[in-house]
Amino acid sequence: MFKLYYICSMDLKRYFIELSYKGTNYSGWQIQPNVITVQGQINDVLTKLNHNTSINVVGCGRTDAGVHASQFFAHFDFNGIDDLKTFKFKMNNMLPKNIAIHKVFEVKKESHARFDATERIYHYQIITSKNPFLVDTTMLLTQPIDINKMNQVAKVLLNYTDFECFSKVKTDVSNFNCTITKAEWIKTENGYTFIISANRFLRNMVRAIVGTLLEVGTGEISIDDLHQIIKSKNRSRAGKSVLPNGLFLAEVKYDFDKL
Repeated sequence: MFKLYYICSMDLKRYFIELSYKGTNYSGWQIQPNVITVQGQINDVLTKLNHNTSINVVGCGRTDAGVHASQFFAHFDFNGIDDLKTFKFKMNNMLPKNIAIHKVFEVKKESHARFDATERIYHYQIITSKNPFLVDTTMLLTQPIDINKMNQVAKVLLNYTDFECFSKVKTDVSNFNCTITKAEWIKTENGYTFIISANRFLRNMVRAIVGTLLEVGTGEISIDDLHQIIKSKNRSRAGKSVLPNGLFLAEVKYDFDKL
């Protein structure tokens, strides 16, 4: 019995999938009991395509309930796929319309969707007037804000690595260190978009940063205040987290030549 399992496991190949999803109707990426998640939907489809032998897909990270992904990667092990285009077509045909598979490709057996990612980029989208077609994917903000001041203060984030003040209190991480490489607000046709990139993010981190910077934009928090908030490592000192519907995991970067 042991030898049979060993031989079968040796035949497995590892694949990456590139996908996107609208997170409005999901309780986040990560599978949880008694709720619908993106990971759960993909697990179900892959298991059916694997003759009902269970498959658990591993994501490049996890998004909270209501958060979206313009680009997301995950990996899974499968006993050989003869035609990747047909396999992708079958996955898309079986998945709900709010999840789309863009690519399926083979990688080395040791490649890992989460640990091999070198950078993650998030966008937070804000509109300044009510739009029924954007309600699920933006935050409505009618209060005036000073985007120039917000950009000035956002640069402070690049000078720190410990962001415990922006993390959920109950979390299982070993440290709160992240290297932020970009934090910038841009004006858009409908409002504003905050763009932030880092090697990793903590739970709730982006939404807490956005909420804090919005308080900068309304004059409630100064640049000196932000320094003190970060140094305090106290979540209660930072601003309130904004709603999840405006948040997108926009891009995940890898060194694809090494995968």
